[in-house]
Amino acid sequence: MSASQARAAVSGPGPGGLRRSWAELLEGRVRRQKLGPEGEQKVKESALRLLRSHLNLGDLVLEVEAPPGKQLCLSRWFDCDSPGAHSDLSCSLIGSALRDRAARLGVPVAVLSSQVVACGLVRVCEADAGLPPQVLLSPEQRKKLSSLFEVAENLSAQNMFSRLSFCQELWKVQNSLLLEAVWRLHVQKIVSLQELLESRADPCAVVAWLSRDLRLLCEQTEAPPPHAAVARAVLADFVQMFVLRGFQKNADVRGNVEPERMPQVAVAVLERMLASALEALAAGMQEGSPAHKAVSCWFGIFSGHMYRSIISTESPKRFFCHTLTQILTHKPVLKVSDAIQMQRDWSFARTPPLLSGLYRRLFVILSPEELVGHLQEVLETQEVNWQHMLSCVSTLVTCLPDAQQLVAGWVARLLARAFESCDLDSMVSAFLVARQAALEGPAAFPSYAAWFQATFGSTRGFHGCSRKGLVFLFKFLSDLVPFEAPRYLQVHVLHPPLVPGKYRTLLSDYVALARTRLADLKVSIENMGLYEDLSSVGDIMEPHSRAARDVEKAIVVFEHTGKIPVAVLEASIFRRSYYLSHFLPALLTPRVLPRVPDSREALVESLRRADKIPPSLYSTYRQACCTAGEKPEDAALGREVEPSCAEEPLGLLTAALQELRASVMAPTRHDALEAQMAVVSDRLCSALGLGEDSVGVEEAPVQLSIRAPELRPREQRVVDLVLTSFCQNLMAASSLSPPDRQGPWASRFVRTLCGRRLLPAVLARLCQLLRHQGPSLGASHVLGLAALAVHLGESRSALPEVCVGPSAPARGLPVPQLFDSLLPCGTRESSALCLKFCTAAISYSLCKFSSQSHDVLLSCLSPGLIKKFQFIMFRWFSEARDPPSWEDPAGPPWRPLCLPAVDWQRAALCLWKQRTLQELLKQEGFQLTYRDWLQLELEVQPEADSLSDTERQEFQQWAIHQHFLPAPSGAGGCDGDLEVACTTLVDVLMDVCQSSKNYDHSQNSDLVLGGCTGNRDIFSRLQEMAADLEQGPAPPGHAVAREHFLFGVFRRRLQALAGGWDVASRLQRQRELLTCKRVLLGLPPSVLVGGPRAEQPADPNCDDFFHWVNSELRNVSHGGALTHDVTAHFFRGLLNACARSRDPSLAADLTLTACQTQCPLLLTSALLWWPCLEPELHRRWGRCSRSPLPAQLRRLQEAQHFAGSVLSRLVVPPAPGPAWLCAAALHFAIRRARKESIGRELGQLDGQGEELLVSLFFFSLMGLLSSHLTPQAVSSPKALDICAEVLGRLQGRRISWLPLFQLTEADAGLGRTLLRVAPDHQVRLLPVAFYSLLSYFDEDALLQEDAFLHVAVNMYLKLIGLFVAGETGTLWTVACGGELRAQGDPVSLITDARLFLLRAIPRCPKRSFSHVAELLAASGDCDPDVSAALLHRQQALLHPDLHQEPRLF
Repeated sequence: MSASQARAAVSGPGPGGLRRSWAELLEGRVRRQKLGPEGEQKVKESALRLLRSHLNLGDLVLEVEAPPGKQLCLSRWFDCDSPGAHSDLSCSLIGSALRDRAARLGVPVAVLSSQVVACGLVRVCEADAGLPPQVLLSPEQRKKLSSLFEVAENLSAQNMFSRLSFCQELWKVQNSLLLEAVWRLHVQKIVSLQELLESRADPCAVVAWLSRDLRLLCEQTEAPPPHAAVARAVLADFVQMFVLRGFQKNADVRGNVEPERMPQVAVAVLERMLASALEALAAGMQEGSPAHKAVSCWFGIFSGHMYRSIISTESPKRFFCHTLTQILTHKPVLKVSDAIQMQRDWSFARTPPLLSGLYRRLFVILSPEELVGHLQEVLETQEVNWQHMLSCVSTLVTCLPDAQQLVAGWVARLLARAFESCDLDSMVSAFLVARQAALEGPAAFPSYAAWFQATFGSTRGFHGCSRKGLVFLFKFLSDLVPFEAPRYLQVHVLHPPLVPGKYRTLLSDYVALARTRLADLKVSIENMGLYEDLSSVGDIMEPHSRAARDVEKAIVVFEHTGKIPVAVLEASIFRRSYYLSHFLPALLTPRVLPRVPDSREALVESLRRADKIPPSLYSTYRQACCTAGEKPEDAALGREVEPSCAEEPLGLLTAALQELRASVMAPTRHDALEAQMAVVSDRLCSALGLGEDSVGVEEAPVQLSIRAPELRPREQRVVDLVLTSFCQNLMAASSLSPPDRQGPWASRFVRTLCGRRLLPAVLARLCQLLRHQGPSLGASHVLGLAALAVHLGESRSALPEVCVGPSAPARGLPVPQLFDSLLPCGTRESSALCLKFCTAAISYSLCKFSSQSHDVLLSCLSPGLIKKFQFIMFRWFSEARDPPSWEDPAGPPWRPLCLPAVDWQRAALCLWKQRTLQELLKQEGFQLTYRDWLQLELEVQPEADSLSDTERQEFQQWAIHQHFLPAPSGAGGCDGDLEVACTTLVDVLMDVCQSSKNYDHSQNSDLVLGGCTGNRDIFSRLQEMAADLEQGPAPPGHAVAREHFLFGVFRRRLQALAGGWDVASRLQRQRELLTCKRVLLGLPPSVLVGGPRAEQPADPNCDDFFHWVNSELRNVSHGGALTHDVTAHFFRGLLNACARSRDPSLAADLTLTACQTQCPLLLTSALLWWPCLEPELHRRWGRCSRSPLPAQLRRLQEAQHFAGSVLSRLVVPPAPGPAWLCAAALHFAIRRARKESIGRELGQLDGQGEELLVSLFFFSLMGLLSSHLTPQAVSSPKALDICAEVLGRLQGRRISWLPLFQLTEADAGLGRTLLRVAPDHQVRLLPVAFYSLLSYFDEDALLQEDAFLHVAVNMYLKLIGLFVAGETGTLWTVACGGELRAQGDPVSLITDARLFLLRAIPRCPKRSFSHVAELLAASGDCDPDVSAALLHRQQALLHPDLHQEPRLF
């Protein structure tokens, strides 16, 4: 009998209805027989033969192991106690059974094994088959499959498994296979995916099966967690294999018949999946539908992390290129005419997010150059889908700024090819690409008007002004006319291509055609607005709407400039029809004229004085205005007249607002509420005097002056009515129900305000109330205005931006962020108002939008208000500084806020303990970061603070050391790094010092105040932290030679400034440096001089300060020296550092010796300030050492004594080294002595070295240039006379001084030292000093020097360069009243220099022309006469016979 029958017999009912199991039968058999070892072996063999003969192989291979904690009875009977015994026994049993069955059937055992395993796999896949198609396994199926794969692995290890037969068996039942099962075959290395797919003879069937299952798999990637992870892993492995095999560089050469089958299958599957996704996208999908999920999932495979394991190959890149090509060429059914008409709908903003996201993923792995090149190649070689091509261009220029120039170059190449061979396809492509890129705005690509004018509006245009090019261009433009949007036709007419006079008929014919088309479209060129944006392709506005908008913009321009706008003047001449018919009637709308003329009336009067308003029209306007102003007077006299224009609309608006309150009290009557809102909207228009053409939303930013917001009387009355009504409605509605059950009345009310030009007036009134009248507001006012701010945030997408004056940021602010500026926290009163407002706004938001998504809540609240609420809570309430207690009352404290007597502090604390709020405060953007806290704390005015000085100090120390310092950076903290805390504090402090002078602060220039007195306390915290940082251990992982945090901040801020030598850039840099210097002087001197170095001998580390002096402070120094405060600060730090050293004298000598080469400016500064610096040095040195001054300090002292000896005409000792140091001391001594002449003093230097006199001349030159730049530097010792006397002494001693005008950074020794003493801008001005001494030159001696001609010409060329750049103008502007010689202005100086060169060049010897080629190349077109003189003299020296004059007599 069969095995199943045997099991039934054994387990069937016995006598008495009892059933005995197979295990019980075996156990009884064991108890009755006592067998020896041989008998037991025979019994085991007999049992195995019995099992093999009755086994069902299909069930056997699917047998799973026993439940946990139990043991199969069969295993106990066979004594299998080891962990692997059961597995080995099962595999041995299965192998024996397979061999027996194969022997009986006469087939190879490997083939039979493959059939059995394949059958088992199919049974597992079909075990849980449901109605919807599946591709993933259930947990039970995975368990069974694991056991089956274990059997297959053991069979394969015994060479009893045929992979090929197994694959063939699977393909016979492919419709029953689940994709996950096939994937697990690959993962567990039973059969690889590649081997399985290549075993199928019909590739098309494989592609169809894989595509179907992959689509189903994509739909299931959002399944519950266990299945989603498996689905993503399956998809990733399949995609990686397809990409790797389908896009490998060279196919593997193998011995099978069809070696290219696998790459073909891989490419076909990927192409089919993408094509189906694109078709689904084109057909339109509902978000969340299975098709949308599948497309989103498949597009997600193009993320970079999907290819990490194969990114080293070129396969992903080739796959992305292939995909981009397929997208661009997918179903190219649209014609060029369709693209011209529809391309405005293919911009980046209108492209489906899934498609634009796919483009961005493809852009990641390809460089911009490769992308543009690929687009160009596809466009030139294949038919394209214009929608995909142009949307790809939009995405490219929007998301990759580097690609913008590349696209412009591509368009230029297309145009060049088009005009070269009259290629219409290239012309069409160029225009479509340029227009598409221009749709993305000027930040991505020039506007179409600018591009068209730049491309065809000059002689350098591609059309070349030739007849052939012009005919081709205008034929092309004419063919476009039937399909063009009106904006493009207007561009072509108003900015036509440049056409020579003889071809004007081509242009006139096109313009006539374009005007005819515009007339058919009812668009008039003559009626275009003054400020029309030709770059926009939006709908054309009506003339009266354009005129009203033009009037508003013209008034804004007039307010800023005080002059008639240029656009208005041009229109009055060139577009007189529009100006007279539309603009002037809109401007001269009759109204009641204000007593003080406003901007509109001032513009009218300016136009009248300029004869731009016809007298009759102006007279009619004035008469109508007078009539409008007389009506209120008639009513006041008691005449029976109708209510005035001003009073009647306000009364109607008041009545409409009262009726609205009744609708608000019944929130279920939505129809009545909407109807009453419409009435209110209409009454608002009447009350403000707006016509039907003024109801559109203003797109221009709202101009608002925070310091002094102004409102017209009528506007203020209307706004007060509206705001009062809103507050009353809110309080009435809140008395009945919480905000979340009040209906949509508040949102609808705010949208009514935003949809009219009432919004600027509302914002101005809010500014008056909150910023200037805050303490007088009652609780109901605060609640109402806070709710209004929340609903303004809800409508932020429909609101224009707000510009809060010239001191505000260049870009406008969103309306919700405006409230950050209206609620300062500087004083006790302003902080109290801010706390009330923030408490009300947050409570209202949490209650109003409690049932909506978290994103809605985030969009309604301004992050600035949330941060200010946290700031005040931390400052005022010690409870808020403790970890939150996670109390969660019934709801936000909105109802207590509506009571007559509101306890705001209790309400704020109740709100603070809300779990919802605490979770909100963890969101990015709403956390109060360390930087935010510093900015707010710096606004506090100590004299008006609610905290005492002691309380404020304790709070600041808690905030820094206990709250922000240990907090992680992700939560706005410093990660426990004190240096990061100091760095951020310095950065914020400098920002406040720079900005506080410009916006709503006094002009106090004190650093510690910086225009804001709260800086004093924060600066004290910085000093404490800097001291802790200096005394504490170095942070782990920080190198000893790491840059000091303070100089790092200075360096980053200065690098961020614009470079250049123009006045604005230099002044901005000087201002930043002044702030840096003041911060530096406020910190301990040890910042300048660090601790001793690790190496021996240990000298103080001054590298950071030396570098900062050389790179920055040197350029703001005067006369070769720093200011006294910086110099004294350095020497204090030096002596303090020496006091901590083992050998103070050695440390000081090492540092000052390093100064001679690395930072000589410090030594020259010490010499300048030596009279007041020396006593302090002696005093401080005496405290740290009993020994005499260090040798290097004594050297400074000796240099000072040397200079004094020279000036006192005593016996001059030999100059101590270095000579340039003595020269600097002598130069400063001469300045202090204020002598009229130093000729006799200079005579005492005849016995000194040449270097001393050369260095003195250099310092004198710097003094001369300083006298040009700073008038106060020009004193009794005339700088020019001093230079002349030193120069005369040099020339008398035949000492060469020309190398001073050839100094470069590459020089070594004295030249490099002198350059490090002088500011860069003074070195640039050396040509001015050179030619200022022209009259003192010894020409005969100079002509004998080889370098003279090169130096003189080089200085002349640089002088011209300075004049052209405008840098010489500052010199003579500053020093025009000084005591300079008669050159008077730069033109005179250049003229004298030119005449000198023309006179000297013919006299120069031949050796002076060794570098004449370099001089000629440098001169260029600066001065043709000088170039000609140089060339003529050179040729005369080379060929003297040709240039001799003939002797005729």
